[in-house]
Amino acid sequence: MVRKPTPEDRFSFGLWTVGWTGTDPFGVNTRPELDPWEYADKLAELGAWGITFHDNDVFPFDADDATRADRIAKLKDAADKAGLVIEMVTTNTFTHPIFKDGGLTSNDRRVRRFGLRKVLRNVDLAAELGASTFVMWGGREGAEYDSSKDLYAAHERYKEGLDTVAGYIKQKGYDLRIGLEPKPNEPRGDIFLPTVGHALALIAELEHGDIVGLNPEVGHEQMANLNYTHALAMGLFAGKLFHIDLNGQRGLKYDQDLAFGHGDLMSAFFTVDLLVNGFPASPEAPRYTGPIHFDYKPSRTEGMQGVWDSAAANMASYIMLADKARAFRQDPAVLALMKEASIYELAEPTLEPGESVDDFLAKNEPVDADALGAREYRFVQLQQLALEHLIG
Repeated sequence: MVRKPTPEDRFSFGLWTVGWTGTDPFGVNTRPELDPWEYADKLAELGAWGITFHDNDVFPFDADDATRADRIAKLKDAADKAGLVIEMVTTNTFTHPIFKDGGLTSNDRRVRRFGLRKVLRNVDLAAELGASTFVMWGGREGAEYDSSKDLYAAHERYKEGLDTVAGYIKQKGYDLRIGLEPKPNEPRGDIFLPTVGHALALIAELEHGDIVGLNPEVGHEQMANLNYTHALAMGLFAGKLFHIDLNGQRGLKYDQDLAFGHGDLMSAFFTVDLLVNGFPASPEAPRYTGPIHFDYKPSRTEGMQGVWDSAAANMASYIMLADKARAFRQDPAVLALMKEASIYELAEPTLEPGESVDDFLAKNEPVDADALGAREYRFVQLQQLALEHLIG
C-alpha cells in the first residue's frame, strides 16, 4: 500500500496536465474541459502541494482586463482555500498563430515586441501570486529550414529577450528566478535551446544570468537520446537547477508526456535516487530543494476518472521509487560494491593538495597498466542490485 502524499513531498502539477482534453494533431477532444479552479480543487484532494499554469490556461488569449482579473482571482481563491501553493507561472508563446515563427526570435520585430510585452505582463502576475519560478519554454523559438533564419541574430534576440525579462525582475525587486526549459524539437523542427548544454551556454552570455537557470524535463532530454539524471546533475554542478519537470518517455518518439515512471523505469529510479539521496561520494555537493513538478498528459483514451487516476499515479510512483532508492543506498551489499568499484575514490582530487603540474610530471609513479586494465569494477552487479531493489 503506497502512503498518501503530504505537503512535505511538495508535489506540484501544471494545470495544462490534468487540463489536457485529449486533442492532438490527428483527433479532437475526448473529454470535457473544466474550469482551472476545478482542477486545482481536485489536485488538492489527491494530495498535491502546488500548482502551476500558463497565462492562457486560466484566461483566453484575447481576454479583456476584467475577464483576466476575474479568472485569476477565482483560481487564487480556490488555491488559497485548498491550501495549494502557486509555485510557478509561465507564458504561452506558442499556441496563437502570431507566434508561429517564435516569440522572442521571430523574424518579425512586431511579433517580438508583442511577445516580450506578454511575457513581462505575466512576470508581474507570477510575482503577484507569490510564485518563485518563471519558466520559459521556447517551443516556437526555432526553425524548420536553415535558409529561414540568420542564426547569429536569432541567438542575439534570444539573449536580448532573456536579459530584458531578467533585468525587469531585478528592477521590480521580485523574488523570482527564470527557468529555461530545453527541448530538441516539436513543435518546431529544430528548437534553439535543444539541450541543457545549449541553455547553459546562452545563460553564460547574459548580463543577468545569475537569476536564469534550468527547468529540465524527462521527455525532452530522452527525445534527444540523452540521460535525464545526467542533465539534473549538470544543472546542480552549474548551480542552475531551478525547477524540474517529471514525466515518462519511451525512447526517440514524439513528446509522449506519460505519467512519471511509465516510461524508462530504470532511468526514473536513478532520477529519484539523485533527488532524494544526492551524490553518493559528494555529500557536500548541491542538492535540489525545489518542487517535484509533474508535466505529463493523461492519455486521450481516458475519461475524467482516468485523469485523476493518472495524477495520483505520478505521485505514487515517485513515493515508491523514493522508498526503494533510500533502501538501495543503505544496503550493505550496495555500499560494499560501491567501495569495490572505487565510486568514493572519484571524489578524491587527481592532483595532491598544492601539487603543481611540474611537480606532478616530475614524479616517477610506476603503473602496471596491464593490471589496472584487468581490474573489475563490478558495475553490472551494482546495477543488478539496483534492479533487485526496484522490482524485487
